[in-house]
Amino acid sequence: MEKLTLEEAKRLNDTMVTEESLKLHAANVAACMGAMAEHFGEDKEHWEAVGYLHDYDYEKYPDEHLQHTEEPLREAGVPEEDIRAILAHGYGICNDVEPKTNMEKSLYTVDELSGIIQAAARMRPNGITDMTLKSFMKKFKSKNFAAKCDRPLILKGCEMLGMDVKEVSDIAIQGMKEHAEELHLAGHPEDDTEE
Repeated sequence: MEKLTLEEAKRLNDTMVTEESLKLHAANVAACMGAMAEHFGEDKEHWEAVGYLHDYDYEKYPDEHLQHTEEPLREAGVPEEDIRAILAHGYGICNDVEPKTNMEKSLYTVDELSGIIQAAARMRPNGITDMTLKSFMKKFKSKNFAAKCDRPLILKGCEMLGMDVKEVSDIAIQGMKEHAEELHLAGHPEDDTEE
Protein backbone atom coordinates (compact mmCIF):
# COMPACT_ATOMS: atom_id res chain seq x y z
CA MET A 1 0.00 0.00 0.00
CA GLU A 2 1.24 3.48 -0.78
CA LYS A 3 -0.15 4.94 2.39
CA LEU A 4 -2.26 3.74 5.27
CA THR A 5 -5.95 4.66 5.00
CA LEU A 6 -8.29 5.02 7.96
CA GLU A 7 -10.41 2.15 6.67
CA GLU A 8 -7.37 -0.15 6.48
CA ALA A 9 -6.16 1.01 9.92
CA LYS A 10 -9.53 0.09 11.43
CA ARG A 11 -9.53 -3.28 9.66
CA LEU A 12 -6.02 -4.11 10.92
CA ASN A 13 -6.77 -2.86 14.43
CA ASP A 14 -9.91 -5.01 14.61
CA THR A 15 -7.83 -8.14 14.00
CA MET A 16 -6.09 -7.55 17.35
CA VAL A 17 -8.27 -5.26 19.46
CA THR A 18 -11.66 -6.30 20.87
CA GLU A 19 -12.04 -4.09 23.97
CA GLU A 20 -14.38 -1.16 23.35
CA SER A 21 -12.36 1.15 25.62
CA LEU A 22 -9.24 0.55 23.50
CA LYS A 23 -11.15 1.13 20.26
CA LEU A 24 -12.47 4.37 21.74
CA HIS A 25 -8.94 5.39 22.73
CA ALA A 26 -7.80 4.66 19.15
CA ALA A 27 -10.60 6.90 17.82
CA ASN A 28 -9.70 9.69 20.29
CA VAL A 29 -6.06 9.62 19.24
CA ALA A 30 -7.06 9.49 15.56
CA ALA A 31 -9.23 12.61 16.01
CA CYS A 32 -6.35 14.48 17.65
CA MET A 33 -3.94 13.35 14.94
CA GLY A 34 -6.26 14.58 12.20
CA ALA A 35 -6.32 18.02 13.82
CA MET A 36 -2.53 18.03 14.19
CA ALA A 37 -2.19 17.11 10.50
CA GLU A 38 -4.34 20.11 9.57
CA HIS A 39 -2.18 22.32 11.77
CA PHE A 40 0.96 21.20 9.93
CA GLY A 41 -0.69 21.23 6.50
CA GLU A 42 -0.40 17.44 6.17
CA ASP A 43 -2.75 14.67 5.00
CA LYS A 44 -5.50 14.52 7.64
CA GLU A 45 -6.81 11.03 6.91
CA HIS A 46 -3.31 9.57 6.76
CA TRP A 47 -2.43 10.94 10.20
CA GLU A 48 -5.81 9.77 11.57
CA ALA A 49 -5.05 6.27 10.28
CA VAL A 50 -1.65 6.17 12.00
CA GLY A 51 -3.27 7.45 15.21
CA TYR A 52 -5.99 4.82 15.04
CA LEU A 53 -3.50 1.97 14.68
CA HIS A 54 -0.97 3.11 17.31
CA ASP A 55 -1.91 0.56 20.02
CA TYR A 56 -2.22 -2.39 17.62
CA ASP A 57 -0.57 -4.95 19.93
CA TYR A 58 -1.49 -3.45 23.33
CA GLU A 59 -4.53 -5.57 24.21
CA LYS A 60 -2.78 -8.89 23.53
CA TYR A 61 0.67 -7.89 24.78
CA PRO A 62 0.27 -5.13 27.41
CA ASP A 63 3.62 -6.00 29.01
CA GLU A 64 5.39 -6.20 25.65
CA HIS A 65 3.72 -3.22 23.99
CA LEU A 66 5.12 -2.39 20.53
CA GLN A 67 7.21 -5.57 20.43
CA HIS A 68 4.53 -7.32 18.34
CA THR A 69 3.77 -4.47 15.97
CA GLU A 70 6.57 -4.02 13.47
CA GLU A 71 6.59 -7.40 11.69
CA PRO A 72 2.81 -7.95 11.43
CA LEU A 73 2.25 -4.42 10.10
CA ARG A 74 5.13 -4.77 7.67
CA GLU A 75 3.66 -8.05 6.42
CA ALA A 76 0.29 -6.30 6.03
CA GLY A 77 2.00 -3.77 3.76
CA VAL A 78 1.92 -0.78 6.11
CA PRO A 79 4.56 1.75 4.93
CA GLU A 80 7.79 1.99 6.94
CA GLU A 81 7.24 5.66 7.89
CA ASP A 82 3.88 4.76 9.44
CA ILE A 83 5.33 1.80 11.35
CA ARG A 84 8.12 4.04 12.65
CA ALA A 85 5.60 6.68 13.78
CA ILE A 86 3.67 4.02 15.70
CA LEU A 87 6.84 2.67 17.32
CA ALA A 88 8.01 6.19 18.25
CA HIS A 89 5.02 6.80 20.55
CA GLY A 90 6.70 4.32 22.92
CA TYR A 91 9.89 6.38 23.14
CA GLY A 92 11.40 6.21 26.63
CA ILE A 93 8.56 3.98 27.83
CA CYS A 94 9.03 0.69 26.02
CA ASN A 95 11.61 1.40 23.30
CA ASP A 96 14.22 3.93 22.15
CA VAL A 97 12.66 4.95 18.81
CA GLU A 98 12.94 8.72 19.11
CA PRO A 99 10.17 10.81 17.52
CA LYS A 100 11.75 12.83 14.68
CA THR A 101 8.98 13.96 12.32
CA ASN A 102 5.99 16.13 13.18
CA MET A 103 3.76 13.07 12.79
CA GLU A 104 5.86 11.06 15.25
CA LYS A 105 6.09 13.90 17.77
CA SER A 106 2.35 14.57 17.50
CA LEU A 107 1.42 10.93 18.14
CA TYR A 108 3.81 10.77 21.10
CA THR A 109 2.13 13.85 22.60
CA VAL A 110 -1.59 13.34 21.90
CA ASP A 111 -1.66 9.68 23.00
CA GLU A 112 -1.62 10.74 26.66
CA LEU A 113 -3.19 14.17 26.12
CA SER A 114 -6.34 12.71 24.55
CA GLY A 115 -6.91 10.71 27.75
CA ILE A 116 -7.09 13.84 29.90
CA ILE A 117 -9.35 15.58 27.36
CA GLN A 118 -11.66 12.56 27.29
CA ALA A 119 -11.82 12.39 31.09
CA ALA A 120 -12.54 16.13 31.37
CA ALA A 121 -15.24 16.00 28.68
CA ARG A 122 -17.00 13.10 30.37
CA MET A 123 -17.55 15.21 33.49
CA ARG A 124 -19.41 17.94 31.59
CA PRO A 125 -23.19 17.93 30.89
CA ASN A 126 -22.53 18.85 27.24
CA GLY A 127 -19.46 16.70 26.93
CA ILE A 128 -16.73 18.18 24.79
CA THR A 129 -19.12 20.27 22.69
CA ASP A 130 -18.75 23.44 24.78
CA MET A 131 -15.41 22.73 26.46
CA THR A 132 -13.08 25.71 26.49
CA LEU A 133 -9.31 25.60 26.57
CA LYS A 134 -9.36 27.52 29.86
CA SER A 135 -11.57 24.97 31.63
CA PHE A 136 -9.47 22.12 30.23
CA MET A 137 -6.18 23.65 31.39
CA LYS A 138 -7.55 23.77 34.96
CA LYS A 139 -8.04 20.00 34.78
CA PHE A 140 -4.64 19.56 33.16
CA LYS A 141 -2.94 21.44 36.00
CA SER A 142 -4.77 19.39 38.64
CA LYS A 143 -2.40 16.46 39.11
CA ASN A 144 -5.05 14.35 40.85
CA PHE A 145 -7.35 14.56 37.82
CA ALA A 146 -6.81 11.69 35.31
CA ALA A 147 -3.70 10.97 37.35
CA LYS A 148 -2.65 8.01 35.21
CA CYS A 149 -2.06 10.28 32.20
CA ASP A 150 1.62 11.19 32.01
CA ARG A 151 1.78 15.00 32.07
CA PRO A 152 5.62 15.25 31.97
CA LEU A 153 5.52 13.12 28.81
CA ILE A 154 2.92 15.43 27.24
CA LEU A 155 5.04 18.48 28.08
CA LYS A 156 8.12 16.77 26.66
CA GLY A 157 6.19 16.05 23.46
CA CYS A 158 5.09 19.69 23.21
CA GLU A 159 8.70 20.74 23.65
CA MET A 160 9.73 18.39 20.81
CA LEU A 161 7.06 20.00 18.63
CA GLY A 162 8.25 23.47 19.62
CA MET A 163 4.70 24.25 20.74
CA ASP A 164 3.06 25.34 23.98
CA VAL A 165 0.88 22.78 25.75
CA LYS A 166 -2.08 25.19 25.46
CA GLU A 167 -1.71 25.32 21.68
CA VAL A 168 -1.47 21.54 21.31
CA SER A 169 -4.39 21.04 23.74
CA ASP A 170 -6.54 23.50 21.81
CA ILE A 171 -5.84 21.71 18.51
CA ALA A 172 -6.57 18.32 20.10
CA ILE A 173 -9.82 19.53 21.71
CA GLN A 174 -11.03 20.94 18.37
CA GLY A 175 -10.16 17.65 16.67
CA MET A 176 -12.14 15.67 19.23
CA LYS A 177 -15.08 18.11 19.04
CA GLU A 178 -15.40 17.27 15.33
CA HIS A 179 -15.99 13.64 16.32
CA ALA A 180 -17.96 14.23 19.55
CA GLU A 181 -20.76 11.76 18.72
CA GLU A 182 -18.43 8.97 17.59
CA LEU A 183 -16.28 9.46 20.72
CA HIS A 184 -19.33 9.38 23.04
CA LEU A 185 -18.44 12.90 24.17
CA ALA A 186 -21.51 14.82 22.98
CA GLY A 187 -22.87 15.04 26.52
CA HIS A 188 -26.05 13.93 28.20
CA PRO A 189 -28.68 16.69 28.14
CA GLU A 190 -31.29 16.40 30.90
CA ASP A 191 -34.14 15.48 28.54
CA ASP A 192 -32.20 12.51 27.16
CA THR A 193 -33.37 10.11 29.85
CA GLU A 194 -32.51 6.46 29.58
CA GLU A 195 -34.40 3.62 31.25
